[in-house]
Amino acid sequence: MFQSLIAASLPYIPKSIVKAVASRYIAGSTLADAVKTVKSLEIKGAQSTIDVLGEFVTTKERSLHEFESSKAVINAIKDHSLPAYLSVKPTSLGLGIDPEFAYENIKTLVDYAKQCGSFVRMDMENSPYTSQTISMYQKLRHEGYDNCGIVIQAYLKRSESDILSVLDMDPNIRLCKGIYRESPDIAYTDPDDIRKNYQKLVRLLLKHASKTGIATHDDVLIDDAVNVIKEYSIPTKNYEFQMLLGVREERRDHLLRMGHQMRIYVPFGEDWYGYSTRRLKENPKVAGYVFKAIFKKG
Repeated sequence: MFQSLIAASLPYIPKSIVKAVASRYIAGSTLADAVKTVKSLEIKGAQSTIDVLGEFVTTKERSLHEFESSKAVINAIKDHSLPAYLSVKPTSLGLGIDPEFAYENIKTLVDYAKQCGSFVRMDMENSPYTSQTISMYQKLRHEGYDNCGIVIQAYLKRSESDILSVLDMDPNIRLCKGIYRESPDIAYTDPDDIRKNYQKLVRLLLKHASKTGIATHDDVLIDDAVNVIKEYSIPTKNYEFQMLLGVREERRDHLLRMGHQMRIYVPFGEDWYGYSTRRLKENPKVAGYVFKAIFKKG
């Protein structure tokens, strides 16, 4: 109840307060902020994935702006020799406007990244875009681009079949629980059911994918993955743990000390307010955790 009240009250909270809450979880408003953050994480032994904030774009003009911002990230990664790659949200590049337009934008970025010796991850958004995102990934791979990957959300009931549909491509997949609100008809809603599906899917990926991103802050899932990695003798190059910027930093550092690869999701951009409020509204539990974390830190 308390968490839901926090999420519902966000539109009435001054932006300065939301920014104070979000500052720990967002690199800043500029690419220079993201570069600085990635370098600080590199000192700790972690790699990064950089995301330009902005999604559900409604005009081609805005999509082209997001495209240029994403291209600038690839250039910054190359120019600064950053241990990072680009993450993109397909809707920010026009998926909700024109799928072919979005595909050409993404393909151009993946092609440019390949020329720069870099990689692009297509984030997975809510269910209306799941099939289209997977189809774009398959098309890119069929066209010879192996420097790209996708995200699979464990709370979707379709996720096992989605993984099986791309396994012959030796895919690079990030596995997360999923944050969007979805119907119980297509998604698991009980936390234990989501955990069980995650555990099943992570085993499938660790056995068969070229690289698995184990994206979770859940101790149960982290410990389970560590045990599976040991049991199957999975080479370090075939997996990495992934976490959000500013979240569970002690656990992050512990995994690094254990010798595991770690990649941190580093978002930045002018849309920090929209990103923050959308994420907190979509998951009231996160709103509660964020506010508790801020008060605890203070």
